[in-house]
Amino acid sequence: MAGHPILAGDLVKEPIHLMDTNKRVILGPGLRLQQEVVRASKCGQLKMKAPNTFWVDAYQKRYTPSRGELVIGVVTAKAGDIFRVDIGSSETASLSYVAFEGATKKNRPDVNVGDIVYARLLIAHPDVEPELVCVDSHGKKGKLGILHDGFLLNCSLNLIRKILNPKCTFLSLLAKELAFEMAVGINGRIWIRGKGVRETIAVGNAVLALEYVSNDRIRELCDDIVAYVQGFAK
Repeated sequence: MAGHPILAGDLVKEPIHLMDTNKRVILGPGLRLQQEVVRASKCGQLKMKAPNTFWVDAYQKRYTPSRGELVIGVVTAKAGDIFRVDIGSSETASLSYVAFEGATKKNRPDVNVGDIVYARLLIAHPDVEPELVCVDSHGKKGKLGILHDGFLLNCSLNLIRKILNPKCTFLSLLAKELAFEMAVGINGRIWIRGKGVRETIAVGNAVLALEYVSNDRIRELCDDIVAYVQGFAK
C-alpha cells in the first residue's frame, strides 16, 4: 500500500501489480525499473497519485533538474550571450539573453551577476547541461524573470512539496492577514517580498517553521506570525 516507508534497494510491488495487468505506469523520483522489477533508489515514503503514478517522497536538499519545472536561480557569471545560473543542482544552468520577453540583439535584458531569476527548465537531462527560459510558450514572461528586492530562502524539497500541495492552507490563510509576494522554486528556494523588512522576515520565519508543523496547526502558526507583526506595528 502506498504511503509506507521504503529503503534504497527495496523491491516496490505496487507498480509491478499494475504492470502485470498491462496498465501504463509512471515512475517518478526515487524509483527505477530494473529488469522488469521496480526498486527504490532513495529512502523515504512511497507515494501514489491515482491512477498510475508512483514516487518516493524523501527529505533532501540536492535538486535534480526536471524539464518543465519552475526554479529560482542566482546569476553567477556572464559568458558571451549566455548567463550562468546556480539552481542548486550538481552543475549550473545556462540562460540565453534571448530567453526573456522582448529580448533582441539590440535590446538585451538588464541582467547582472547576483540577480535572482524565476525561470522554467527547458532542457533537463543527465547528459546535457540544464537550460532555462524566462518566457512561456507564447514568448511572454508571465511571472517569470528577474525578482527584484525581496529575500531568498533555501529549504528542503520536502517543504516545497508541502507548500505547493493543494490541501495546504498556509498561503491562503496568511495572505488574508499580511500583504506579501512569493515565488516558489521546485529546487528548494523561496523568494519573499513583504510590505517592509519586518513583514518579509516574519513570513520567511513562518515558511521555515511550516516544515515541522502539522496541518491542523497551520492556522495557529499564521495567527502567531500576524500577532508578531501587528505587535511591532503598535
